[in-house]
Amino acid sequence: MEQISKNINEEDKVEKKPILEIKNLNKKFGNNQVLNGFNLELFEGENIVIMGKSGSGKSVMIKCIIGLLEPDSGSIKVMGQELTDLKQAQFDVVRNEIGFLFQGSALYDSMTVRENLEFPLRHHKDRFETNMDNTALVEEALTNVGLLHAIDLMPSELSGGMKRRVAIARTLILKPKIILYDEPTSGLDPITSKEIIQLIKNIQQQYKTSSVIITHDVDCARVVANRMILLINGKNYIEGNYTQLSQSNDENVKAFFK
Repeated sequence: MEQISKNINEEDKVEKKPILEIKNLNKKFGNNQVLNGFNLELFEGENIVIMGKSGSGKSVMIKCIIGLLEPDSGSIKVMGQELTDLKQAQFDVVRNEIGFLFQGSALYDSMTVRENLEFPLRHHKDRFETNMDNTALVEEALTNVGLLHAIDLMPSELSGGMKRRVAIARTLILKPKIILYDEPTSGLDPITSKEIIQLIKNIQQQYKTSSVIITHDVDCARVVANRMILLINGKNYIEGNYTQLSQSNDENVKAFFK
């Protein structure tokens, strides 16, 4: 497996610098080695899909990037800055360039849709010109996910798909350079899943974002992935585009495309 696990698209990376670079990332919980030398390079404007069995380390990797977990060893660079070397104030500045879509949407139940989107704006006032209108920013974000009509609704009045769209709008409102999606279609019906998948594709094109997408959804990977990484036992097993992986004769790879 050594040869197949090498990057199949190496020629596409010549003279490019990754906007996100992870090298030899390790994380253990007790005796359970969850991440075991994981590597990743995310380039500007591309979507990378990461697939793997439950417990293979996908969500742990994302939480290490945004500082919810501290890796045992390894390197995480965002726009060339080594996160493990930064003090908290410096880390927060870099962290502002990363949007995170939680698996369960994580809306504040006691706030309207408008208030959910205004919340990050209030905490990041320094990122915007003082004369910018929060209402305009909220309306722009909701328009881009097709939910302007829901601006004054409560989360309890929204369907699962609408909640996911609001969560995406809240992520977009700070205009991050990198978006991390944790199972964006989880728990949604097939029709709503297709809508969210197309929305992720549209966001990449409209906002020129670079994204890491954790998913078990093969259809999601087919539509949005520029590259894919299959994670097995906490390490990179194979990398390539959807066609290359879906046509692989390797039994471990074929199991994800049945």
